[in-house]
Amino acid sequence: MPTFTALTTLSGQQSAEALGEALERLVPEPTGVGVFEVEDGSGIWEVGGYFVEKPDEAGLALLAVAFGAKPFVVSELPEVDWVAHVRRELSPVQAGRFFVYGSHDADKVPEGSVALLIEAAMAFGTGHHGTTLGCLQVLDQLANNGFVGENVADIGCGTAVLAMAAAKIWPNPVLASDIDAQAVDVARANVASNGLDGRVICVEAAGFDAPELKQAAPFDLVFANILKGPLIGLAPDMDDSVKNGGYAILSGILNEQAQEVVNIYTHNGFDAIDRRENGEWTTLLLRRKPA
Repeated sequence: MPTFTALTTLSGQQSAEALGEALERLVPEPTGVGVFEVEDGSGIWEVGGYFVEKPDEAGLALLAVAFGAKPFVVSELPEVDWVAHVRRELSPVQAGRFFVYGSHDADKVPEGSVALLIEAAMAFGTGHHGTTLGCLQVLDQLANNGFVGENVADIGCGTAVLAMAAAKIWPNPVLASDIDAQAVDVARANVASNGLDGRVICVEAAGFDAPELKQAAPFDLVFANILKGPLIGLAPDMDDSVKNGGYAILSGILNEQAQEVVNIYTHNGFDAIDRRENGEWTTLLLRRKPA
């Protein structure tokens, strides 16, 4: 069955969200609608819809005019077995002691490694992306230096690969949160597949805004592998939620954005300890200043 996309851009979050809501009411209805900020500081937002029938291009044109957006670009996507495609492309990744793999590569897990199983159908947020790879490398280095995380949180956890990595090497349970309910379901499935039920607790939350997180704070280590904008918005809460001398591992940051993030966190009580680049992405290790 063919699928179609309809994409446009416009200025301003409020207009973009309103257009996204209007797009949901189009007939034939889209199977999904996404509203995303273009992460280049331009203030431009992208609005897209996915359809199993060819969308009403006249209706799309009217919506674009009504909300001051550029004309929608409609594309037909080829039929692809995405799980099979990802399985072919998803080779195992080694990040220090950590080995991220799919079940199709279970026979390749090196002896003595910390194995993290992520199924191909749940492959977003794996070690194959430079941001997650960097976080795992920094975590491995922290552990090599003798740090033991006794109270750890993974904010914006995605697949929960980072939370699971911490839970595999340290004794206490780890909290993992994501703002997206589907991501939380995926995280829980991955936790179960890795035999970590009760060791990684997954909750739906925006940032630290969950009773479980508030009760557990302050943390001695927090992962936040999200994007520059949300990371900057999270800085004051990170200051409140990481204990004196504790660490934050941040990623989802383009290399050219890294210094801006460092500057914001420096003003919110953190020192930059290390930074690591993987391709176009930077991972930061920050330490909250002792009192």
